[in-house]
Amino acid sequence: MGVKGLQFFLDHCCPEACVRVNLREMAREHAAKVQQGSTSAAIKKEPTLVVDGMACLRHWYTCKDWVCGGQWKEYVYALKSWVTVFTSAGINLVFFFDGVVEEQKRPEWVKRRRRVNRDIFKVFCHIKQHGEQPGGELFCLPSALATFTPFALRSLGLTVFRSEKEADYEIAAYAAENHCMGILGQDSDFIIFESAPYLSLAKLSMDTLTTVMYDQQKLCQTIGLPVRQLKLLAGLLGNDMVSEERMQHVRDNAMAFYRESHPQTHRGDRQGQVVLAVSKFLSSMCTKEDEATGNIPRSLNLSTPQRELLGKGIWYYLLPWERSLELDDIKGFENHVSPEILQACRDKHVAAEGFMVYNIVCHGVTECSNTLEDEHDSELLPQALVYKPCRQRIYGLVLLGGESETRKKRLFLVAEQSGHSLTQPVMKEWFVFPGNVLNEPELVHPVPVTLPSGEDQLTLEMLWFSTAVSISALRLKTFLSIFGCIELYKMFGVIEDSLLAALCLVTYIVLQVQTLSQEDVDAYLSQAVCLRLKTNQELQQIELPFLCSRAVQLGSLYVRGLSHLLGANCASGCPLPSAALMPWQSFDGRLFHSKYLLAHSGTEGTALVDEDPSCLSLFLQLRDELTVTCRKRGRILQSRPQMPQQNAKTSTAASYRDGDPDGAEGWRRSRPTSAGRWHEEGWRERERDRRDPSDYEDGESTWWRDGHRGGRRGRGGPHNMRRPPRQSRGRVFNHRGRYQLAPRWSQPHRSGT
Repeated sequence: MGVKGLQFFLDHCCPEACVRVNLREMAREHAAKVQQGSTSAAIKKEPTLVVDGMACLRHWYTCKDWVCGGQWKEYVYALKSWVTVFTSAGINLVFFFDGVVEEQKRPEWVKRRRRVNRDIFKVFCHIKQHGEQPGGELFCLPSALATFTPFALRSLGLTVFRSEKEADYEIAAYAAENHCMGILGQDSDFIIFESAPYLSLAKLSMDTLTTVMYDQQKLCQTIGLPVRQLKLLAGLLGNDMVSEERMQHVRDNAMAFYRESHPQTHRGDRQGQVVLAVSKFLSSMCTKEDEATGNIPRSLNLSTPQRELLGKGIWYYLLPWERSLELDDIKGFENHVSPEILQACRDKHVAAEGFMVYNIVCHGVTECSNTLEDEHDSELLPQALVYKPCRQRIYGLVLLGGESETRKKRLFLVAEQSGHSLTQPVMKEWFVFPGNVLNEPELVHPVPVTLPSGEDQLTLEMLWFSTAVSISALRLKTFLSIFGCIELYKMFGVIEDSLLAALCLVTYIVLQVQTLSQEDVDAYLSQAVCLRLKTNQELQQIELPFLCSRAVQLGSLYVRGLSHLLGANCASGCPLPSAALMPWQSFDGRLFHSKYLLAHSGTEGTALVDEDPSCLSLFLQLRDELTVTCRKRGRILQSRPQMPQQNAKTSTAASYRDGDPDGAEGWRRSRPTSAGRWHEEGWRERERDRRDPSDYEDGESTWWRDGHRGGRRGRGGPHNMRRPPRQSRGRVFNHRGRYQLAPRWSQPHRSGT
């Protein structure tokens, strides 16, 4: 968020503070200056640019398609090209990504998530109405891009950090401590910190390697404040620490004061005027002592709570060596793990090598941002509910499972000394999905991980630190048990690790989502098999005749599942290399979408795997293993082809299968205008029954219930073009590869909710 209105003021109202710089020249000057002026070996001699990774995600993701789940191979190639431009200029790059959402910033996080959900609603409306991706005004980053980008950068040999607190703060502290040449980002907080120069990501030209540097001293000269008072100015304008509403009366007084003293001055629009007005007002209130110390002037007429809040806002901008004390951190479940595990959690988190475990142990909170999910598809569960059972097992493994007697005694001793009882840990989850109003976190109880008889005496220390050969097998079995498919252990070493991960994930999805069909599974597995042989260029050349909203959601569901694989792998002691769990190893959005359309148009056999016999053999092997594993749990897959429209012309599917792009145009011309019937027992009705009715009075949460705002559920507009058959009696492969008659279509699975 940064400081409200300050970035606008810099760009539009303060040209003297915007200095165009050439980063190559800046790097040479910085290197010469550091070399001449320092004798400390601790100071980096190589010019280093600290990059705000979260701000760069949209800048980096330039791939054509984003709704299909991500073009991951192309994305990694684009990252490599971007990095090469800097390294060839002699500039070292260090990346920081957000590692936590601080609780004082949670309201702003929720507000943004609700806003993005409204855009996602429009995205699916557009896809259903036009069969294509909407324009850039509705652009949404592919799901889990922030999760996997640090791993991609690390794979390129770069230094990457995940923050333990607020990323902006850690970026500023690192840049100042290591005498870096600058901070590349797009957040006005960086001009408040007394750190390295703030360089604009938005104005960066990769062709010339030039951008705008925001000069802190020239900004202060323009607004008439010393550098120390910028921290107070940030709080009065409003930022992530101090909400706009709390200081509105100060800004109103400042505007009145400014207009009286400058009746003819109108520099920029209101945003620019507010920054100038508050600056002049603050300057008139400050004594010389206030200016020197950065204190809050007593004449500002603030209540005690407001003054304390503003003090915390000022404290936020003080770098570590400027702070006399640290505010209390939010405590998680550190007492439930050993000091060695706690340290390992922190080390892996900071180095961007782990996922999820640090937040479980140190904060007792997990969160997940927006996912491309269709609120009007009552067949598919939201990813948050699909993966909730495996998250509970991850929590159980980290916080409950396999506690040794020594550890239990230590926990009880710590609890007794602190005067508290040792209670069962409960995780707080902030997961964004349709129907979740995000007014408060959901409290989720850990579930112990169960292994076959004789193998259940595991401990976290054993999984994480033991070097015994037998523990390697235990790690993998623990990992697979989290997803309820320990039988797949026999496939380890038989197929590639990335395919084992894909097989595990798709099996889990089938077990959790009862409406998943044989065609959906074929699409998932065939694209994972074929992806290994596809070049980046071949993937970009895939032509899609139209987009299907259901395939869009299934693509995002898979990628979110990979992030859960990553968390489970970390909790289990990393039985699989992290590289095997990356989306570019087993998923491409365009490829998956093409396989989905082929599978649902009736394509079978070698045509689904690009006429490659070796791919066909591997594909059938994976499908057989999945089918057998699911059968043991009573889950029988059935064939249920669903073309993404009602009453589709058979020529459309046939022409696409034969490579005729005109089939798509025929589909668009014949597209019906009324929506299909909704399933009577969809997950939203069950979710609504489970919640208090008053939750749905909030304007942010009612939009998913009525379609196009005010329309009757299931009747208003072309939303659900994939009406499920009332009684599907399609064919299904059994584990011997033969056809059999499928049972009646079952109701959505309930245990996932």
